[in-house]
Amino acid sequence: MAEVTLELSEFNGGSKFRNGDTIMARITPCLENGKTAEISILGENEVGFGSTEFIVLRKKETLSGQGFIYYLSISPALREIAIQSMVGSSGRQRVQQSVLDNSVFLFPPLPEQKVIADTLSCLDDKIELNNRINRTLEEMAQVIFKSWFVDFEPFQGGEFVDSELGSIPKGWRVGTLGECIELFDSQRVPLSSRQRENMKKTYPYYGATSMMDYVDNYFFDGMYVLLGEDGSVVDDNGYPILQYVWGKFWVNNHAHILKGKSGFNEDSLYMLLRNTNMRGAVTGAVQLKINQANLKALKVLIPSAVDLEKYNSLLEPIFAFRRSCSEETQKLILTRDSLLPKLMSGEIRVPMEAK
Repeated sequence: MAEVTLELSEFNGGSKFRNGDTIMARITPCLENGKTAEISILGENEVGFGSTEFIVLRKKETLSGQGFIYYLSISPALREIAIQSMVGSSGRQRVQQSVLDNSVFLFPPLPEQKVIADTLSCLDDKIELNNRINRTLEEMAQVIFKSWFVDFEPFQGGEFVDSELGSIPKGWRVGTLGECIELFDSQRVPLSSRQRENMKKTYPYYGATSMMDYVDNYFFDGMYVLLGEDGSVVDDNGYPILQYVWGKFWVNNHAHILKGKSGFNEDSLYMLLRNTNMRGAVTGAVQLKINQANLKALKVLIPSAVDLEKYNSLLEPIFAFRRSCSEETQKLILTRDSLLPKLMSGEIRVPMEAK
């Protein structure tokens, strides 16, 4: 491993970039959120032009490989230097390029760099494959929902009755969402970032729209659906911001915590909510909110008990596969994130074939 100072020619802030280059955000909060990409979408001789809001990292033919440069850019070693170098006003701090230019990193020989990059890339490729599978699984569940709850395809040829939501299969009815959900909001406990700072990172901690952190304890264990209560509560079309979660976890006070009832399980409840427009339930002009009363009052279609059981049986294997893919992805992410700093620092050396 050779110690190398990253020179100005490797960092082209706000300049041209081409395939193989890595671009890294230089302003907060984008840098902390991991906004980094290896460019691969340009034509063979095409050149892209960027702003001063990111830094371009380019390999040197005799010193570094493009894959290794990308993984160096997301490694804790470089990230910590970049973040600590930030100057400027709150919310618009920028990485000082001069600090990066003079930082020293370990570079193994080029063949070893390639093996390191290939190893980490294999993990990333599998993570992306699992993410694509899960997107496809949700699309399949959406097709089934539309077939059952919109087009009523399994019931064509049977008897239909009129309702306030239009013609529906006999045995179905219009009800309220409150008939389909159990709320566990009273068990929520918010934690400040300072409280979480020194906790052991074991259990997921969820907010209104996403997992925010890991904490050292949990309040919930099982399958639940989280629905944003305030802040970002609906998308541009009025449909709710949802999270389908399972296992042991903690939730702050910005998400409703739901389980299904009256024949709905968490799979079918998730799909019902995903297709229920909630614009009419939202209050607040600046800070949007969906309160419990408005949530429970929303009108929904409720199938007969027999039909709902059949519908659940169609969704269960899809969501079971989705959970399996997500769990594998989390293990792969932990493996990658554990290997990355050790490979980049030389703590772990990859075996090379003897010549």
